[in-house]
Formats: sequence, C-alpha cells, structure tokens
Amino acid sequence: MSITNESELAGMQKISEAVAYTLREMTQYARPGMTTKELDEYGGKILADFGAKSAPYLTYGFPGWTCISVDNEFCHGIPTDNRILKEGDLINIDVSAELDGYWADNGGSFVIGKDINQHQKLVDASKEILEKAISNIRGGVKIADIGFLMETEAKKRGYKVIKNLGGHGVGRSLHEEPDELLNYKNRFDTRRFKKNSVVAIETFISTSSNLAVELKDGWTMVGNKGGYMAQHEHTIVVTDGKPVILTEMNGILN
Repeated sequence: MSITNESELAGMQKISEAVAYTLREMTQYARPGMTTKELDEYGGKILADFGAKSAPYLTYGFPGWTCISVDNEFCHGIPTDNRILKEGDLINIDVSAELDGYWADNGGSFVIGKDINQHQKLVDASKEILEKAISNIRGGVKIADIGFLMETEAKKRGYKVIKNLGGHGVGRSLHEEPDELLNYKNRFDTRRFKKNSVVAIETFISTSSNLAVELKDGWTMVGNKGGYMAQHEHTIVVTDGKPVILTEMNGILN
C-alpha cells in the first residue's frame, strides 16, 4: 500500500493504534500462572472494543485472536488452555488486525517476570536491531541492504537470523508487496523501499537455528536446530527521511 492522501493515513493510524495498544496491554497483563488462551481472550476483547478484527483469524482461520509463542516456539503459536505461562518464560505476542479496510501488524518478545533463564540479552538484541533497521529505511534504500544490516548486527552479538521468515508490505491486506523483507542480504533482490509505502518490518533473531519449521498442528513454528528466537515488529510509513512508526504506541523499543 502507498499512502496517497490524508484519509488513507488516518485509516492506517487508527488500525495501527488498535494493534499497538492491544500488544502493549497484553504484554503488561501477562503473568506466571496464566494460560495463553486467557491472555489471547484479553487481547481479543481489546481489539473488539476498537471495532477491529483479528487478521490471522480473518485471513487464515487461525485458531486464536493473536499469535502467542512460548520458549522454543518461534512464531504462530496457538493460544490454548494447556499452555501455562511460567516465571522466566520467553514469550512472543504478534497482533495484527483489520479496521475499516485497513490492516496493521506488530509484535514483540519479552520475558515473563524475572529473567531466570537469561533470555533478556536475546530480547534486547532483537529490539536494538529493529530500531537500527528502521532508522536506516527511507525511499530508495535497497531492501537487501537492510537485510544485510540486520544479519550483520545479529552476528556481532553472537546470534543468527531466521532466513525463511520476513517482514512484508501491509495496509489493504495483511500481506502485500513488497513481500520477503528478509533479515539477511539476498544478493538477487534489487528492490528498493518506496516513499509513502507501508511496510511491517520485523526481526527474527535466534540463538541456534537459521530456519523455522512448522509443527504438526499446521501453525506453530520452531527452529530447525532448536534454541530460542526473539521477534519485534513495527508497521511503518517509508519517507524521504526518518520513517513514521505507526505502531509506536506499543512501546516495544522502550
């Protein structure tokens, strides 16, 4: 999607605020002893209060309002009554939704309670890399160069990137062109970011794996070599200068 007028920008701001607020509130609400289903229902109600509809549910019939992945689950985790959050768990919540024909996407990883399993360093690396990537995006910049920056920053910190997950265009549907905004340099990718386009930029920073593989439930993804992964995601508008972060309210970079 390309923003061409004030009403399109207002529409994107409205849905971005809904997903950002929902993510922030879910992150603050999460606590040990709670089920992921309970956390998801809480988020689903916030989205409904905005009049927004869950994007994974709407687009793919996903069995939950949001994706909640815990510990060795990398993404697309299904909220259930069986998964009980524990002190020190690494959790990822991904919230995407539609409102009045506009779509936005955001996500974040965090540690529940005390960092007894030493996941915070990975979480911080993912945040720092997302912040650096976004600050380098503007119209005309090569998409592959941002991927190169992300992988370089991950390696510097002793981490890997997941090569088969990426950010994407968003706006009039959940996934649009440009697709495959990867966390590494694809030397065959000659595309450039376009001014006024809307994209969801996300990190996939991992301790051990470089690919995500799907479990038998048809949704949840884990690492091909195990380990843990942190993801952070903002929906942004590309400009000639600093991008406009539409989902800034989620506070993931604070």
